[in-house]
Amino acid sequence: MNPTMEVSMTYGQGKWDQQFHQTVLFRNGETENRVINLYPEITYQTFEGFGGAITDAAGYVYSQMNDAQKKALMDAYFSPDRMNYQFVRIPIDSCDFSLNQYEASSKPDLSDFQFERVEKYILPMLDDAEKAAGRRLKLVLSPWSPPAWMKTNKDRAHGGRLKMECYSIWAEYLCRYIGEYKSRGYHVATLTLQNEAKAVQTWDSCVFTAQEEKTFLKDFMWPAMERHDLTDIQVYLWDHNKERVWEWMRDIIDEETDPMIAGAAFHWYSGDHFEALDLCREKFPDKQLIVSESCIEFSKFDASDASGAALRLSHELAGDLNHGISAFIDWNLLLDEQGGPNYVNNFCLAPFLYDTKAQRLLPQLLSQYFEHFARALVPGAVRVAISRYAGDIEATAWKWPDGTLALVMLNQSEEIRPVCVRLNDQEADLILYPRSILSARIRES
Repeated sequence: MNPTMEVSMTYGQGKWDQQFHQTVLFRNGETENRVINLYPEITYQTFEGFGGAITDAAGYVYSQMNDAQKKALMDAYFSPDRMNYQFVRIPIDSCDFSLNQYEASSKPDLSDFQFERVEKYILPMLDDAEKAAGRRLKLVLSPWSPPAWMKTNKDRAHGGRLKMECYSIWAEYLCRYIGEYKSRGYHVATLTLQNEAKAVQTWDSCVFTAQEEKTFLKDFMWPAMERHDLTDIQVYLWDHNKERVWEWMRDIIDEETDPMIAGAAFHWYSGDHFEALDLCREKFPDKQLIVSESCIEFSKFDASDASGAALRLSHELAGDLNHGISAFIDWNLLLDEQGGPNYVNNFCLAPFLYDTKAQRLLPQLLSQYFEHFARALVPGAVRVAISRYAGDIEATAWKWPDGTLALVMLNQSEEIRPVCVRLNDQEADLILYPRSILSARIRES
């Protein structure tokens, strides 16, 4: 029997009513032009899931919402029937998306360690996320900076370095943070060693070289994790823009460190660099690659261009998927109408904003685009081979555990583009509207 394709499309300049759904029948055919080929017999990486970040800022905005708004937000992200997010990234201590700088301890023996700030804003939002998901979520913990007293510049911001004599206590500090979550029943799945290790920022930041990060992991962090029985937690390198992800893996992974490292995390802010992911997959095929942060920064992009923002991040996501990532973790799940709060005014877009004055939840077009991907790529799906006829039409295809094929396509052009989807000897015609996203599920009828 011929397969059927259930199609959903979002298009236009940010208008929510510009959507449609249809069922398309495949037919036998020999079309040669305008073809997207699917090859489900050729498979690549397995996908683990999508996620987003609960920051101090996100939790603070969330605390201002009413119960109905909170439920709508959490269901959209975490319900198995919607985006089905699997991961939550949480900063260790403050980051730029905090109301102010804070850290858990100011003493070398950690005797004053406190978790109240996390309990105030982050845990209530996390608890509601897990309630909507109906399960424990996988937490990804990332530090932006050690406490100021551990650093060469005595400042959480403006870069600086971790003092060599503080490597051991910083490892204990990170283990203590992990332990606080675990003692409350949360599932800490992943630790990245340093957010943006080459960035000197006006907010929380700390500079490491690859050799310094290697020394910290090998001689201090991993032994501390062994002492605290935390070696089941996956450690990811880099956690910065992907133009250097290959060098970081090359310079850190060796015979001794290999068992300690699950893979590399990266951000999108410096451009595509999809070839860097190919290098990592080629040379370290047993290591995972994950996107740990992406967003549209209002200092770089037009905040009013909703479809442009959605297409930019969707292009990034499609490319990363086709070059080997196994998880995608967005930045803030929620921000206010300005794209904050942010104590250094580094505002950005989130898939959902909240108008704190009008007390309205504001779903952004980006959330629809992400939902196309999230509904198509269920956990356990395996990427399959494709070929496409034009560069401005992007496509990624995945096979679900039950055999269903899922396809996501973007038309970044300003023109209507016809597409013939071909599967084996059968094909089906589609129309892609300008600046649109399409997702489809293909099943035997």
